[in-house]
Amino acid sequence: MTDLAKLDICFIAGTLGQGGAERQLFYILKALNESGARVRLLCLTQGEFWEKVIAELGIEIAWVGQRACKPARLARIISTLRQNPPHVLQSQHFYTNLYAVAAARLLGCREVGAMRSDCVNEVRASGAVLGRLSLLAPRTIAANSRNAIRNAIGFGASSRRLHLLQNVVDTDRFKPTTANQDRPVHLIAVGRLDRAKRIERFLLVLAHLRALTTAPIKASIVGEGPLRTILENQAANLGVAVEFRGAVSNMAAIYREADILLLTSDHEGTPNVALEAMASGLAVVATRVGGMPDVIEDGKTGCLVDGGDELSMARRVLALIEDRRLITRLGCQARDYVLANHSPQRLPSALRDVYEVALS
Repeated sequence: MTDLAKLDICFIAGTLGQGGAERQLFYILKALNESGARVRLLCLTQGEFWEKVIAELGIEIAWVGQRACKPARLARIISTLRQNPPHVLQSQHFYTNLYAVAAARLLGCREVGAMRSDCVNEVRASGAVLGRLSLLAPRTIAANSRNAIRNAIGFGASSRRLHLLQNVVDTDRFKPTTANQDRPVHLIAVGRLDRAKRIERFLLVLAHLRALTTAPIKASIVGEGPLRTILENQAANLGVAVEFRGAVSNMAAIYREADILLLTSDHEGTPNVALEAMASGLAVVATRVGGMPDVIEDGKTGCLVDGGDELSMARRVLALIEDRRLITRLGCQARDYVLANHSPQRLPSALRDVYEVALS
């Protein structure tokens, strides 16, 4: 069995902004650090949200993105690690996989690539050639959903190189609170305001709910992005009342205010927001995308609907609004599922399995 305390592991990240992959990187680095491993981090950006938090763990962070030219960045990575190569060079983003592959081969260490979404959209976003190389070149890949693994196999990747490294959530920080049953039911959507998250569906659900019920409803959208103005205009045109909260660092407080999370994305891996909401005891109503069918058992730990059917989503939400006991039951069962399958305590064992394969 691989002893984490004897390993030197260096991660390479494309960004340390406020995204799900970056939050998971923090959890992984913390788990490895506490297990006694030597851990380092290289990043293509600097001065972003998670940099300070990770540095406070005592982890060395080096900026390797001084130049936009990919060969120059690779040269910087190699020169940074040449004097003391790690046992494993691990990518945290799909688009940094090839940096990890090339540097590991030249330095004589092992690489671990990443899949953070559903594989299909990651390959597409990287371009036909680079996307397939980013998938097929790493000797080991850690994916955060079974759906991504299935899609990768469909692209020709060997199942022996693909390993599930599930997202985790801080269940001590994200936990239920006692809701005031007399207040309006509070619906939230959380995510970057871009095309992939399809937040306009949240607005359409609110419009359907307004036609279906006179029950008071509070609605909030948490996140920033390029579509904010468009979404604000759409909300005004639909005549729906919704608060745009912008980017929020303390998401635990947001979940404590809410009752139901709507996840309206077109594609996902295993989204942090869903796991955080479930750990917080919210009822989650989500599109049937990515890893969501793996974490939500419809009618037991949440609700699943087809992506393009906002009316069906509105009707599932209405059933919850009309029966708050159902919200409570789904939220309790969702938290039990997260505690059993996505707690940070599972990370050391899961990481050990990945590294055993990578180093074999």
